[in-house]
Amino acid sequence: MRWLVGWSSIAASFGTAGRVSGHGAARAPGHGPRHGSGQGGYGSQGYGSNGYGSDGYGSGSHASDGHRSNGHPDAGAPLRGGIADAAHPGDPGADAERTVHPVGAQLLWGDPDPLWAVGDWRPDEIRMLTADPADPFTRLAVLGVCGATDAELRRALYAARGGALRHLTQWSGSYTAVVQAGRRITVVGDLAGARPVFYTPWASGTAYATAALPLADLIEAQLDIGHLAALLACPESPEALGDGTPYAGVRRIPPGHALILREGSREITGYEPVASLAVAAPEADPERAVEGVREALVDAVRARLTAPRHAPDAMPPYDPGPVPGMGPADRRAARGAPAPGVGADLSGGSASATLALLAAGLPGAPGTLLSPAGARLLAVTFNDLATPQGREPEMERAHAIAADPRLHHVVVAAAEEALPYADLDGPLTDEPGPSLVFAARERRRLAAGSADHFTGHGARQVLDAHPARLADLLMDRRRRYLLRPVAALARSASASGESLLVPLTVYSAARRLARTTYRAGMEAAAARLREGGVAVRPSGPVDASLAALTWSRPGPAAGWLTGEALAEVSIRLTAAAGRPPLSLRPGEARARSVLARHAADHRVFEQAVEVRSQRLHAPFLDNQVVRAARALPESLRVQPGARAAILRTVLSSTGVRELPPGWGVTAHTPNETATRLGLRAALEELLALFAAPLLADAGLIDARVVQQALLDAADGRPVPLDGLAELVSMELWLGRLLARRGTCWTGTTAARRRAVPEGVPVHRPALS
Repeated sequence: MRWLVGWSSIAASFGTAGRVSGHGAARAPGHGPRHGSGQGGYGSQGYGSNGYGSDGYGSGSHASDGHRSNGHPDAGAPLRGGIADAAHPGDPGADAERTVHPVGAQLLWGDPDPLWAVGDWRPDEIRMLTADPADPFTRLAVLGVCGATDAELRRALYAARGGALRHLTQWSGSYTAVVQAGRRITVVGDLAGARPVFYTPWASGTAYATAALPLADLIEAQLDIGHLAALLACPESPEALGDGTPYAGVRRIPPGHALILREGSREITGYEPVASLAVAAPEADPERAVEGVREALVDAVRARLTAPRHAPDAMPPYDPGPVPGMGPADRRAARGAPAPGVGADLSGGSASATLALLAAGLPGAPGTLLSPAGARLLAVTFNDLATPQGREPEMERAHAIAADPRLHHVVVAAAEEALPYADLDGPLTDEPGPSLVFAARERRRLAAGSADHFTGHGARQVLDAHPARLADLLMDRRRRYLLRPVAALARSASASGESLLVPLTVYSAARRLARTTYRAGMEAAAARLREGGVAVRPSGPVDASLAALTWSRPGPAAGWLTGEALAEVSIRLTAAAGRPPLSLRPGEARARSVLARHAADHRVFEQAVEVRSQRLHAPFLDNQVVRAARALPESLRVQPGARAAILRTVLSSTGVRELPPGWGVTAHTPNETATRLGLRAALEELLALFAAPLLADAGLIDARVVQQALLDAADGRPVPLDGLAELVSMELWLGRLLARRGTCWTGTTAARRRAVPEGVPVHRPALS
């Protein structure tokens, strides 16, 4: 897990590694990192009486104060402050008592507004530059994969200093940008939400990070039970979730926004242009929009390919030799290390195949550390031997695509040992997510991949049209574009004999949504939760589309929540109904909320399946790809097979024109057979997990009801399996969180700073 953390405080009462002072400290108080001195190679002026004040940044000659080694008059001054000034070990001094910093952190810049990078960051994933050597307090830090040149970074820094933040999000790659301009700190989040930014009030200021758990440790936050209830009841409704996190007091900035701190005070602002609500936007040219998606996707893949290659740190220096039934890739995966170089998933779907073929065909092909340019890309396919039925077409397409001479195909085969729920032990993630029950299955596949591995996550949410966009077309008086999607839904329902009624039913639902205001939609969703009308689940494509034609709908786990939990979520929706929405167009609003939910789940997935020295790359969630996809006209999005047609055009323009039959066919339902087999195999462990669940202690569920649902699912009865996965994942996450004994912080006052120190608050039902 990798994250960055920093803070800005007007009180300036906490230092990074103890206050540093010398014979000239009084003349230059409050300036940032002093390289080459202090604990761990860094010292800081600190946050005490000589900290940032009237003689701080921008006051005459003191503004150019920088590194100690650059001829500064204090270069030879003795180190004072913090533990160095302790009278005796039992009394470290007042300044030392005010030091706190993250465990295992790399200080990027110091006081009065310090910034750290924590975790196994690669050297090329941290880029820093200053606007002018004479102005060291105007600087930019970019963490992650970024395809910008140094000149482009410097131009964006100049623009951001003047307030133009959108320039920081226009590069290819997936990254987080932090700008310091004097005492103003700007932290920019991404458009999808895969690289979020969190913040919390702390020390008369604001602390921020790209992970919520470190901030929860810092303030010793308790659990936010209301947020957990909203996460189970309405996971795709930002109106219910708000800007909260599972930790009380820790907040998240929305996707497409930036956090601006000025001496501790905070402001959240959006950096995307706001469309007019009075008239619809002009229809974009489809060919030019698809060309924009192609350019953004190619640049996103190229940004990963042009980055330096890395060998896995944990890879043993030797191969023990042939093992019966195991190839070289299987032996490497068993040793727990990915292959050097670049690889990609190859599941047979259109998204993963597009990324694999693009990465294999771009100039300066992936190769490995020891191979020449043009070496084959490692393509990984997972073959579920426990449930092979129903996936034969996907496997055939994967083998046909892998026949490309630029690909080296590896098939990871597994049976009962890789079923869902097979291994419920895993690392603690920043937030709960449904991927926790599938983590062992996915980790087995990714362990056979490469150090830099492409995945097609997010393609469906970025490129496909949400069913609610049919209402947007009606609002724009473009009814003729509804003909093909409605006809496709009618064909999917032809087996049930109700296909003649499908067009009228879908059109009526879309028209009803187009005429429903945001306020009325939120109030109706809140009333549905209060009345308990959350048990009906869609059983096919038509039912799923009809259920999605609403401003807000309950999640698959809502049917197992208690009445009090649903009532609390309904209060959140009612309160949200009185606030202005980000968009008055239901299709656009629902599509963005679904993308944000998927991006958050993908972030949890990355942490749950993490393989040491491996980076997962999801180019479809990059800023430029999301921005280019939003430019696609709605009339193109809603057509059946639009995603496959767009990706086919992308590949065709890059020289790939031969694709296997059936390429781009959408699998409407997941493999429920594997999920039920995994539930049946792990039933005893799951029943024990919900014998005395923490969710029941919090008042969110009734343990007996969930146990009965597990028994029904194992027996093959119709049960929302994705809802059970969310319940099990959240219970597992709570258990791992409370079993944790460490903390993200160290220092003389941070030894016991830990989130949720009192455990889950026991719910006491109200008197009836």
